[in-house]
Amino acid sequence: MKKRLLSVAAVAFFGMALNAQQIKFEEYDLPNGLHVILHQDNSAPVVTTGVMYHVGAKDEVKGRTGFAHFFEHLLFEGTPNIKRGDWFKIVSSNGGQNNANTTNDRTYYYETFPSNNEQLGLWMESERLRHAVINQVGVDTQREVVKEEKRLRMDNQPYGNLFSTVQKNLFTNHPYNWPTIGSMEDLNSAKLEEFQAFYKKYYVPNNATLVVAGDIKPEQTKKWIQEYYGAIPKGTVYPKDYPKDAPITQEKEVTATDPNIQLPAYIFAYRTPANKEKDAYILDMLSSYLSSGKSSVLYKKLVDQEKKALQVQAFNQGLEDYGIFAFFAIPMGQTTKQTLQTDIDAEIKKLQTTLISQEDYQKLQNQFENQFVNQNSSIQGIAASLATNHVLMGDTNLINKEIDIYRGITREDLQNAAKKYLNPNQRVVINYVPEKK
Repeated sequence: MKKRLLSVAAVAFFGMALNAQQIKFEEYDLPNGLHVILHQDNSAPVVTTGVMYHVGAKDEVKGRTGFAHFFEHLLFEGTPNIKRGDWFKIVSSNGGQNNANTTNDRTYYYETFPSNNEQLGLWMESERLRHAVINQVGVDTQREVVKEEKRLRMDNQPYGNLFSTVQKNLFTNHPYNWPTIGSMEDLNSAKLEEFQAFYKKYYVPNNATLVVAGDIKPEQTKKWIQEYYGAIPKGTVYPKDYPKDAPITQEKEVTATDPNIQLPAYIFAYRTPANKEKDAYILDMLSSYLSSGKSSVLYKKLVDQEKKALQVQAFNQGLEDYGIFAFFAIPMGQTTKQTLQTDIDAEIKKLQTTLISQEDYQKLQNQFENQFVNQNSSIQGIAASLATNHVLMGDTNLINKEIDIYRGITREDLQNAAKKYLNPNQRVVINYVPEKK
């Protein structure tokens, strides 16, 4: 069965690659506010059912962080019709796979089944939305699971708290200030009724987007959606009115320690526009130019040729309200922080004063074209893109238009973005160093 599915997936991939910009879909709202997106693709006998909730880590409050991510675990505990511990058994025994993930801005759950089990996926997600069981046993169990995840992925992992250190220092007022997984203290002190209140507040149809993609018959799918979701009561959606951060106008330098590392890392972080803005796309392209692949500017210079850095990267993290653009470098041998900073600043200055070559520009365009095709080369990828574009970008059809945004970015745009956002007085410098024994 696996081999067959792989071969079908390969055929589907090439079909989509040739027709990358023609992803057809329809969307509508139920009376209770649930937004529905349907994408029919009968090239492989699979269906992905996903539900994205417009709730993420930024919707929490200080002292109770980690709730959004906690629900990514808690909502597999069961419902009145799905016994505790049965969720994964039901999915796997019916030939499916499922998962969930959380960001600062949203939480996403999905199942992918053979298409003859489409109805099962729709029913299971409606159960999660309608009446998930949230009791003390589930909370206590998942609390330990999440705490162990935090230990494994962050607290005991070299450089595991690096990104959360960037968030903490780049945002002072906005709730991007804390990591998605939250803090141990908050997880330990949270009470059952607080989890129940969070579910009641955010897990409502009018705060959710249902996407069904794959080998479907749209009219039948619509009947099942009406049957399973139509009677779920509408909730109250609260305005997302978060505190703003004043622009950074003076360079700030901070030091953080990590007991799990032997080599320091230096980060130069800038707060940038939200991912709906065209400049966010331009910065995305800039980060790829600087450090994507072994032929990229920073890797070639600092790692390959001059052997000054063990690792160097420029990354762009698009978020709903702001963005993060940061340089990350681990020195090689006796290389100092000042040397790395001078070399990175020199590359920024080049971008600000000289257009990149036509050859490098074309290479960038090719990279993003390839990235776009890969992102939408599976039914799961298409489902996630459709939901994300609706929930966070406000335009489901970006799945067909986004590549044109990248194609429309000029070399002058890249230069102007570097001039506008990557100046020394706009950044936070983080010395991420080994903890002294």
